[in-house]
Amino acid sequence: MQTYSINGSLCTPEEAMIPVTDHGFLYGDGVFEGLRFYGKRILKFTAHLNRLVESASAIALPLPLSLEELRESVLKVVEASPLENGYVRLIITRGTGPLGIDPRSCDTGNVIIIAGELKMVSQTVRHQGARLIIASTRRLAADQLDSRIKSLNYLNQIMARIEANEAGADEAVVLNQAGFVAEGTADNIFIVKGGILLTPPVTDCALDGITRNIILDIADKLSIPAEEKSITPFDVFTADECFLTGTGAELIPVREVVGRHIRQAPGPIFQRIEKQFQIELQHDTLFC
Repeated sequence: MQTYSINGSLCTPEEAMIPVTDHGFLYGDGVFEGLRFYGKRILKFTAHLNRLVESASAIALPLPLSLEELRESVLKVVEASPLENGYVRLIITRGTGPLGIDPRSCDTGNVIIIAGELKMVSQTVRHQGARLIIASTRRLAADQLDSRIKSLNYLNQIMARIEANEAGADEAVVLNQAGFVAEGTADNIFIVKGGILLTPPVTDCALDGITRNIILDIADKLSIPAEEKSITPFDVFTADECFLTGTGAELIPVREVVGRHIRQAPGPIFQRIEKQFQIELQHDTLFC
């Protein structure tokens, strides 16, 4: 049930191909965005496109299509999809070139768009809460690969996810090089302590998540005190509540971290935020 577009043109699964010499495939040289659509409307579309442009700029990757052409291409794929609600992966590669990492050797990049379903956890986990571990794999530092760049090279996160899989957990918490909590493998993390909502700052190698920012806006509307603050595993272990957010993840409560049970899962602040999130989806305030 997936729908595809290559360089602005809809195509069949058999036609959805790029050369094996594309440096996005060979070296992970490219950027992407993951987007959600609800009732064919794309959540925070402009914010996602702006972040894509910044990621591409940060790795000196020229966009093969204009911003408006990218927008129209994504809308075309969403409209062609049989799904009313779904997930879109928008990918920009460096393009084809000879072996060797020098990006100057590449032709114009490729634009790949895939619309389909993405379920990061089961409905049971969404209801009861996720089980997390703390990965031994550390988040790359900002002077290695800035967390604000959504590059095609996700091996760092994949290694942490393998740890979660082997431990029978639903997700892994990833620490930065200094031992502070950064994020999950594919989501941001929030905790609640003493009625205050806390999330790691981007400077702690957390992704500047679109849904993360929605949650902070909702907390402000609901008069829930919120701070971007460095947190450690101790803070997570002793939290009143913990939850994950992301375009793919949406909102997922956490019930256990490395065997320590979170006091409330899902907790009252999570429930208030999730309810407001659903209200704003219904009232079209998040589609812009």
